[in-house]
Formats: sequence, structure tokens, C-alpha cells
Amino acid sequence: MDLQALRWFQAVADGETVTETARLANITQPVVTRTLARLEQEVGATLLRRSGRRLHPTPAGRLFKEYADTVLARWDDGLRAISEFVEPDTGVVPLGFMHTFGTWLVPELISGYLHAHPGARFDLRQDADRALIDTLRSGAVNLAITTPSPDAPDHLRWRRLLTEPLLLAVPPRHRLARRQKVRLAEVTDEPFVVLRTGMGLRTLVEEICHEAGFAPRIAFEGDEVATLRGLVGAGLGVSLLPSQQPGLSRGAAPAEAARGEGAVPLIPVSSPVCARQIGLAWFDDHPLPPASRAFRDHVLREWPG
Repeated sequence: MDLQALRWFQAVADGETVTETARLANITQPVVTRTLARLEQEVGATLLRRSGRRLHPTPAGRLFKEYADTVLARWDDGLRAISEFVEPDTGVVPLGFMHTFGTWLVPELISGYLHAHPGARFDLRQDADRALIDTLRSGAVNLAITTPSPDAPDHLRWRRLLTEPLLLAVPPRHRLARRQKVRLAEVTDEPFVVLRTGMGLRTLVEEICHEAGFAPRIAFEGDEVATLRGLVGAGLGVSLLPSQQPGLSRGAAPAEAARGEGAVPLIPVSSPVCARQIGLAWFDDHPLPPASRAFRDHVLREWPG
């Protein structure tokens, strides 16, 4: 079986059009079409079905893609392992992380590692916490910076790196805006701006509010923390947001630093405890290539949790 055919199938099944796939591969569209048709003949099932401009995987295609993803990830791992065996200090580290860590934690981890390993390279992927577990399982990344999974699959290892406070974000002219600390129960009747259902931070916020004795009244559901913060600033509601402050990982944050920046006040919560655990995850039944293993060991050594 042609690995290139698998890559083109993977790209189309992930949402690219045949035209886009051909353009990125610098070939003609009929070549991709014929290659995908030969793949279906070899597999013995229809893998893709047209809907509008795009091809979408059939049930058989979705099943086959799981195995195609694994084959391609293992092949890429093998190429990386050989490259790192020859030049271990210039290897690639495939690293996944949640969106909220891209502004402070991931840059700090990477810069510290590159200081000791200047030839290392990173293949970075952002995603929601639960999706990162699937990305890890498929082998698309070797390591992921994420929160703990309550239903962690077998062989998933997670080591805590730090505890990050969650702060109450309120509009600039809110009655609590100048407070040094608040109890979460003080916003029982306020509308909340939160992430969508299924995202880890959304679940955590609901659990904390339940501990404070109320269910949050949802005014808006978003996909990114930056959007939530902007809408809080516009007066749409309040929210519990990660501090996202560089340096919080090394100890307790000063009160003034924890209050946040810009137009949206971020206020520490005195009760209940408002924080999330952040750690490094990997599957111990997937042998880590040398560069990824070196990065994991560096992070666990420098950030013992």
C-alpha cells in the first residue's frame, strides 16, 4: 500500500478538498482522485462519499482512518527516531497543548529546553483537553500539556507541573471590580460567560459553582478564553478565568499580579478553592523517541509540581 495514498486519504477525510490536497502536494487533482479510487479498490470498500464540494468519510472510511492515522504516525515516529539516533540534539518534539497555555506556559517550557538544546525543534498542536488525549493516542503528538482526565484511558501517564489559580473576571464598572478578594457566592445571581459544554474548563467552572451552592446562569458559551474575557469587559457577564500570568508556576502569585491586566479586573476568590491542575501527559505503551523523552525528562526535572 502506498503511504502517499494514505496521507491524501487522511487529508481529505480531515476536511481538505481534493483540489486543496492536490495543490499542497503540487500535483493535479485527477492524480489524487485516481489514487483515492485505487485505495478504495485495494481496501475493498467505499471510504469517501461526495457531499457538495467535499468528500466525507463513510462509516467504513471512519473506521479505516483510525488505522491509517496510526500507521502514518508510527511511520513518522520511525523517521524521527532514526533522525534523532543520528543527531539526537536536533530531533523534533511533537507537543500538544491546550489553547490557554500558548501565551505563557508553553513558551516558557520551550525556551528553557532550547537554552540547553538549541538544535531541537518542536511540532506544536493546540486543541481542547479531551481532544488532546485522542491526539496522543493516535501518535500525532508524543506529549501533551493538559489538565487531568477524570476518565483517563489505560497507559496514560499524567504528572502535575503546577496549580493555576482561576480568578473571577468582572466588567470594569462592576460592583466588585475594586475588591481584593471575593467569595464566589457573591455572584450567585450574575450571568456567566463560559466555554462550551465538553471543554475541561467549562466542567471545572460548573463544579466550583456547585461547590459554592449554585448553578451558573449561562449568558454565552465560547470557544476561547480570550473571547470570554472580551465579553466580560463588554458587560455581558462574569466568568472564572485562568490567571495566565507568567511566573505563577513557581509559587503563590502576588495579589496585585493576580488581579489581571487591562480593562477587565481579575479578582482572587477566597472560597471555594478556584484552581486547576496543569500537567504533562504521555502514553507509556508508546515508546518515546529520544528528543521527546529528553524534553519530558527536562520538564519533569525543572517543574516537579
